[in-house]
Amino acid sequence: MTALRTAESVRTTPEGLLWEPSGRWVRGRTGDVTVVDSRHPVLVWEPGVPVPLYAFPRAEVREDLLHPAQNPRTGTHTGSRIFYDLRTDGALLENAAWTFPADDLAGHIAFEWFRRTGRGLDHWYEEDEEIFIHPRDPHKRVDALPSSRHVRVEIDGTLVADTRRPVLLFETGLPTRYYIPREDVRLDLLTPTDHSSGCPYKGTAQYWSWRGTGDVPPDVVWSYPEPLPAVGAVRGLLAFYNEVVDIVVDGERLERPSTPFTQALSRRPTA
Repeated sequence: MTALRTAESVRTTPEGLLWEPSGRWVRGRTGDVTVVDSRHPVLVWEPGVPVPLYAFPRAEVREDLLHPAQNPRTGTHTGSRIFYDLRTDGALLENAAWTFPADDLAGHIAFEWFRRTGRGLDHWYEEDEEIFIHPRDPHKRVDALPSSRHVRVEIDGTLVADTRRPVLLFETGLPTRYYIPREDVRLDLLTPTDHSSGCPYKGTAQYWSWRGTGDVPPDVVWSYPEPLPAVGAVRGLLAFYNEVVDIVVDGERLERPSTPFTQALSRRPTA
């Protein structure tokens, strides 16, 4: 059963932030320098942002590396009052950290994650496992289940994949993704690209683009060659963006969903 945020676990601030304490040991580094080493982190959800971030007690942050920002980023992070630049080994990371205005979070500092925003700390760990992009949401589930459903994928009217041995990936808040063995995919119709992405739940993905005609954005197919253990069943399988291809499951043609990826895919230039 998917966990739900409750009044007992998550608190709300007058600024509209949601937050709750986390029992995880969290560390953040830039290069070889550990900037955060916290056993008392707090998860924070900003209004309108679907994924959480961490804030840390000042005592568990290398404050000696933080300096008032020379060019603070006003209007970001729910009215944050103070931004910090981070200096390590002569390197300057502007606006790498900030404090929230909420009284509940007084005495806590939050940090940017490089692989999410292009700035900030570049390595993060929960316990001894490296995590990417953003913290994992304790109220979100990701399940990868082998299936015998009949799944067909069409792009611009061409059958690209046909399988009766998919792995269905169920992720809270997103449509079901259908991962298909390579042997059941027309790889001759796809071209590998240099694009990659990271997911805190699944790992690092590699991508393919459609070689045919039609208004199809690039990088429409992806795979996790080395997925995280929790979703090991998708290793090496290929998935397609439901938002821009046609998927038929057990004879039923699925509607193309509207998701946070829809707008991003529409902005990608086609070949």
